[in-house]
Amino acid sequence: MPPLSPAVHSVSAAAASSAFLYSYCRCKTQKTIAFLWNNGAEHEQRHYPNSFQDQGMRVGDEAVAVETDSYPIIQLRRTDPTGELTEVVCLESDLQDGQMLEVEVGHHSVLVTRSDGKYSAIGNQCTHYGAPLSKGFISGTRVRCPWHGACFNVQTGDLEEFPGMDCLPCHKVQTRQRARHFSSDICCQFNLSFSLLKVRIQNSKVYVTVSKKNVGHEKRIKNMAAAMPGVTHTVLLVGGGAASLICAETLRQQNFGGRIIMVSRDELLPYDKTRLSKVMNVESDSIVLRRMEFYHQYDIEVWLRKEALAVDTDKKTVTFNDGSVQSYNQLLISTGCRAKGLDVPGMKLNNVKMLETPEDARQIHAACLGCNVVLVGTSFVGMEVASYLIDKAASVTVIGSSELPYQNTLGPEIGRVTMMMLSEKNIRFFMNDNVIEVKGVDGKVKEVVLKSGKVIPADVLIIGIGILPNSEFLRGSKIQMDSKNFVTVDKHMRTNVPDVYCGGDLATFPLAMAKNRMVNIGHWQMAQAHGRIAALNMLDKRTELNSVPFYWTVLLGKTMRYAGYGEGYTEIVMKGKVEERKFLAMYIKNDEVIAAVSLNFDPAVSAIAERFTSGKVITKKEAHVRMQVVWIQTVRHTVSVHVRTTPTCKQQIPQTHAAFWDI
Repeated sequence: MPPLSPAVHSVSAAAASSAFLYSYCRCKTQKTIAFLWNNGAEHEQRHYPNSFQDQGMRVGDEAVAVETDSYPIIQLRRTDPTGELTEVVCLESDLQDGQMLEVEVGHHSVLVTRSDGKYSAIGNQCTHYGAPLSKGFISGTRVRCPWHGACFNVQTGDLEEFPGMDCLPCHKVQTRQRARHFSSDICCQFNLSFSLLKVRIQNSKVYVTVSKKNVGHEKRIKNMAAAMPGVTHTVLLVGGGAASLICAETLRQQNFGGRIIMVSRDELLPYDKTRLSKVMNVESDSIVLRRMEFYHQYDIEVWLRKEALAVDTDKKTVTFNDGSVQSYNQLLISTGCRAKGLDVPGMKLNNVKMLETPEDARQIHAACLGCNVVLVGTSFVGMEVASYLIDKAASVTVIGSSELPYQNTLGPEIGRVTMMMLSEKNIRFFMNDNVIEVKGVDGKVKEVVLKSGKVIPADVLIIGIGILPNSEFLRGSKIQMDSKNFVTVDKHMRTNVPDVYCGGDLATFPLAMAKNRMVNIGHWQMAQAHGRIAALNMLDKRTELNSVPFYWTVLLGKTMRYAGYGEGYTEIVMKGKVEERKFLAMYIKNDEVIAAVSLNFDPAVSAIAERFTSGKVITKKEAHVRMQVVWIQTVRHTVSVHVRTTPTCKQQIPQTHAAFWDI
């Protein structure tokens, strides 16, 4: 018999009543030996009858040796005739309440969590952009994505906070008590001392069962109804963005059986608008949120290339630009905003661009290749476009009316470092300046003249100086708007007119975390939340909006994450060093933290967002004190797992838990 080694050897233990095969492996420490059963021995086989049996093992099951520094785990990979796969993923003592562990079951990444002594298992990849949730923040029964703040219920896999469209697969979890002694005859057969093999495992094992149909599928569409024959109740959704789509889906998820009509002026089905400034040559098909088959399956009518001209709230009708009139029982208005242009001579020249649609993005990409580009505006979108064009345009020049980018929203320190990041890539900045004229030759942009007198060569001019609400068609209606022509709503997304709701960029709404201050926030995540709340209240499921704004921006492949509402802040508490491009900034107003932004500091912003969601206040004093110690702590434990697919294969499984003021 070959000597023991870290490799796995298989040995037959064929009892009269059950033909079990088991194998043994030795840990690197040479102090522990783990035994397991295996239905297919690939190595040397020996006959050791009735040595020991695992009463939970069946013929046809596969077992995997799991090696740790302190104890052996016999990991069972059970194949079920019903198409399920069961594996031992850890011991019950491995996780405490409020902790999570990333494991693999059948090559499927699974997040195992523990809350109030109860184990749960869901898919580990966020359904938005695939972030590992194990690196996020867990609070109670939900986990928040470290990248963009989406939240999932760890017991159901349901999406509880946006962004994102889909839920996660949810897996069965069981714990079983195991207590074994390795018998002395095995020791004799192996010619080893009994003291070396005398191992007792007395701990509940955690088993996760994955349906084979879920392997390779990291997303799950929540169950939805379709229209019911004879139900004439009509919900009309004017606008083809995030709010309308989520409203439609939420209605069907809540078993609404009436008619749903979504009307959009776009030529494309609802798509992910956040990608337009980040990947400008994107193909339209790759950013569509749902295929037409989806809308057909759930009886959601989609009318494209159609624009609302008027709303009659007395007759409950909407008139469109093709002359058609559609009646409604309930109406959601989510027509969004459009880019604001410059009011200077030369704006009608060719190659003056504004970014609104996927076609705009592709045209900007094509027009800028090898050309001199001038970009007006230092908003988040404008800076993303500048970053995208660095290695594509011959030159990129940014014109800003403030002293620094993001000066009002993120503060001078962060504005300065972001400007430095782009300047290092040869982007030029002309700040505290404005465009007064655009000059052209043969109908095309040639030069941009600034208020300071500077003249900048330009082949392409991109305008990104703000937005205007698409609310002109409401001016003759009874729907109330604010001084900037945004539609005002309450916590339930209701306007002042019964059965009329508004959501998305067009809405001014009370923000719960800002003491119900009326705000307008043009964020993708918030628009999705508006759509959900509007749908629930249409169905008389009285639900108030309680979402915390969560935004992200990408520069040179680095992502800054922002949570909260920082308008009017008076002080910034900083952790890390901005100049090293690894920091967490907290914005203070009235001695309370009202917002936070980070770069290379995950999952801090997700933890803070969860704190805001819970309604707990972070005081200025608390922020300062916590900043000076280990204020946000990430604890990682690593378990080495011998996976049987190749005997020497090792997989490192990190266990991450972020602790933040006892959330």
